[in-house]
Amino acid sequence: MLLFKVYHSKTKPSKEEKQNIVNFLHEHLQEFRDSKEDISKCLDYAVKNNVASFGGFVLLIYEEKLLQGITIINKTGMKDYIPENILVYIAVHEHARGKGIGKQLLQKAIELTEGDIALHVEPNNPAIKLYESLGFTNKYLEMRLKKH
Repeated sequence: MLLFKVYHSKTKPSKEEKQNIVNFLHEHLQEFRDSKEDISKCLDYAVKNNVASFGGFVLLIYEEKLLQGITIINKTGMKDYIPENILVYIAVHEHARGKGIGKQLLQKAIELTEGDIALHVEPNNPAIKLYESLGFTNKYLEMRLKKH
């Protein structure tokens, strides 16, 4: 049986839970991972943990008390011309892949989200098929200018 747990501005994870979330995402995002510091910033933004933000949420999925997947969605504070939400991270435990857990996690996240959702995905990410099956489309080619 799959169970979901949600963290947001009113139900924030403890310090230990936050560290577990960051470690899980860092490990199971594999080659698509960001630094633990960046993952932690994203989580803090989602739950409004001592940062100015529009919020969002962190969704965890468990099977028999074992953490199987996590997604983090941040609110953008925008509407219409840019989606109101961005799915920043989604990862499923490497031993749970191929069982539909990622699909159930994403479906629940879509259900909990008010407004449209954007996500960035690398062209070689096999999860593209999952996103497309749930209605995500590729409307734009993203370009970035990094100013350092």
